[in-house]
Amino acid sequence: MDFTELKKAVEEVELVDAHAHNIVALDSNFPFIRGFSEADGEALSYSTHSLSFKRSLREIAELYGSELSLHGIEQYRRVSGLQSISSICFEAARISAILIDDGLELDKKHDIGWHKTLAPVVGRLLRIERLAEKILDEGMPDGSSWTLDKFTETFVEKLKSVTGEIFGLKSIAAYRSGLEINTNVSKKDAEEGLTELLLAGKPVRITNKNLIDYVFLHSLEVALSCDLPMQIHTGFGDKDLDMRLANPLHLRSLLEDKRYSKCRLVLLHASYPFSKEASYLASVYPQVYLDFGLAIPKLSVHGMISSVKELLELAPIKKVMFSTDGYAFPETFYLGAKKAREIVFSVLHDACIDGDLSVPEAVEAANDIFAQNAIHFYKIDSVNKAVGSKDSFSPTPLRLKSNPSETDVSLVRVIWVDASGQHRCRVVPSKRFNDVVKKNGIGLTFASMGMTSFTDGPADETNLTGVGEIRLMPDLSTKWRIPWNKQEEMVLADMHLKPGEAWEYCPREALRRVSNILKDEFNLVLNAGFENEFFLLKSITREGKEEWVPIDSTPYCSISAFDATSPIFHEVIAALHSLNISVEQLHAEAGKGQFELALGHTVCTYAADKLIFTREVIRAVARKHGLLATFMPKYALDDIGSGSHVHISLWRNGENVFMASGGSSQHGISTVGEEFMAGVLYHLPSILALTAPLPNSYDRILPNTWSGAYQCWGRENREAPLRTACPPGVPDGLVSNFEIKSFDGCANPHLGLAAIVAAGIDGLRRHLSLPKPVDTNPDSLHDKLQRLPKSLSESVEALHEDDILTDLMGEKLMIAIKGIRKAEIDYYSKHKEAYKQLIHRY
Repeated sequence: MDFTELKKAVEEVELVDAHAHNIVALDSNFPFIRGFSEADGEALSYSTHSLSFKRSLREIAELYGSELSLHGIEQYRRVSGLQSISSICFEAARISAILIDDGLELDKKHDIGWHKTLAPVVGRLLRIERLAEKILDEGMPDGSSWTLDKFTETFVEKLKSVTGEIFGLKSIAAYRSGLEINTNVSKKDAEEGLTELLLAGKPVRITNKNLIDYVFLHSLEVALSCDLPMQIHTGFGDKDLDMRLANPLHLRSLLEDKRYSKCRLVLLHASYPFSKEASYLASVYPQVYLDFGLAIPKLSVHGMISSVKELLELAPIKKVMFSTDGYAFPETFYLGAKKAREIVFSVLHDACIDGDLSVPEAVEAANDIFAQNAIHFYKIDSVNKAVGSKDSFSPTPLRLKSNPSETDVSLVRVIWVDASGQHRCRVVPSKRFNDVVKKNGIGLTFASMGMTSFTDGPADETNLTGVGEIRLMPDLSTKWRIPWNKQEEMVLADMHLKPGEAWEYCPREALRRVSNILKDEFNLVLNAGFENEFFLLKSITREGKEEWVPIDSTPYCSISAFDATSPIFHEVIAALHSLNISVEQLHAEAGKGQFELALGHTVCTYAADKLIFTREVIRAVARKHGLLATFMPKYALDDIGSGSHVHISLWRNGENVFMASGGSSQHGISTVGEEFMAGVLYHLPSILALTAPLPNSYDRILPNTWSGAYQCWGRENREAPLRTACPPGVPDGLVSNFEIKSFDGCANPHLGLAAIVAAGIDGLRRHLSLPKPVDTNPDSLHDKLQRLPKSLSESVEALHEDDILTDLMGEKLMIAIKGIRKAEIDYYSKHKEAYKQLIHRY
């Protein structure tokens, strides 16, 4: 499944923080370490050994670039100042609205008006118990003693007087007497509670259950009359709380009381550890909504994921809302926002994998959870409420993300990659794209999937001609603003006979088709990560003719090579990051002017898309600097070649199952991993017709050139075409993936990966086993090992005999591919120097 759109939605949505608290001054006596834990006193000294503390400390240090220690971060805070660190945290958090419960008493806390620089909308939540305590602390105006009637009158009057300035009410009854609210509390009982409270003296702290229930119910009546929601603390908190009484199931009598059935109630903090109970209540009571602030980020990663998943087990998505529960320190807002994005993506990703949601439904869910639910629930989009004390500050409207296609984007490139591995595009004005192309696609001749690397016409024996037309249908999940040309966008296209009906020659569809078989038959998902080797060439004039030569002659991993090209690669990596493409590392390769850029691994369909965009970025940035980047396999016959090595792993239910689970495998590979890899090894000669598609490809695949020339595999053997890899962090004796070296930059990545998946499926179906690994240079065993095809004609011959790939990938597609390859063989055998022009096509 392709999660690009979901990832983008989660990362770009501007958050509505529906429950938070005031930030304090830097010289507050509230200790910074309290931002990481609900503990206090002696217990707080142990909080530094919790999982959430260690994780949070790393994330804050990374954000600030400070020393990785509590002392180092505190020193950075003091030196930088509150305004500076607040700007850093809130810019990273990207919060559009904050609703603040200012009833949490903190030393030197800033008023709500101070927070207005942090987000466009800053609003107030009123804590009802704190309002009641303030009224009682102030006393009667005439100095007489409070009666219940007079207190009730004053409380309700004060409450109603601020309803136009607040977004909701908040109760901490769970902290004081528990959530089993007595909806029939008598005036007599409440009066006795008030008398007991007043005898205790000031400052007043309401703990009498009857009085708390009485205040709560009167607040609900005001909330109902003014259409305000009530937030309720549920689940865990500091040790003042009796957590047994904070289980939201105690609210059942309140929820069943018809007088309050229209009151909108928000259960805060995911009700942890009662998340399942909260989910149940939200599913059966229309007035119950959920908020998961505090649970994120205070729990471990597993705990956060588990808690949010439990909320969504029964609760409607439209009832689940994000908040940071940020307090005292801007870092708590940042951590809440950062972890919530990660956790919600993980939960929705898994829901898609499990079949609970489609990707578009998950995208909608992300927007709802992070913003839309709260906007509608708290009526943020229509209010004009004053912020802070008596300052008349009206919040600005939420910053709604506009569609760049409808504003400053003028052109859209619709990209496809043909069977000879060439990137091609049609360009349309953005208005036409939005009005027509999104729905109906772009017309394209059948011949486009029959073209070779040497001419723009269909090859013989492909069965593809200029008669017939398909539709290029843009896959909107792959649409991106072009980093090097901000007035344009690019999008990858599927090939359809008509909108909604896939064409059997479509490379992206071929990969999806075999990936679905792998998933349906074995519940497996293939992940892939590509290495990109390429040459950077510069133009010179020699005897009046233009020539392209390497930019340098430096050796492998040369520091001076990177120094010379650093400005280029800073642009390349920034552009890739803007396209959500993860770069793992970069270095100068062994060839003159050659470099390698390695990408992170992801689901194979997504990995192939990313590889296409990566090549486009590298070529474009090189052009900007007057250079030519070429991915052709053998730019210079007397130098090393360029590959596009791919690392393969198998995943089931979010876990890497290529790796053995223990010491049961002699190779460190699971049974399914070995069978899959054995299938790839068995079919490798015919796979090469798709992963090494040009005659020039076989000038690269030679012994002693790090390209894998023999049909074998090895453990960390870089001369073997298949290499099992044990990267840092993987337990000793186990391998996380295997690398295929016989893959180059002229291959259509979707077709190449489709062939690999098809071969692996055959290995799984037939339970194939790997031969013994080759732990030496295979060339030293050349008399005992089978040589891989030395030419494209040999690999095409192997493909002719491979019924498995044909059956799984489609007979018509295979006929077209073999026709193109035959034309390549004929042409380059007759034109020996023609390969030099490939630098301009690849």
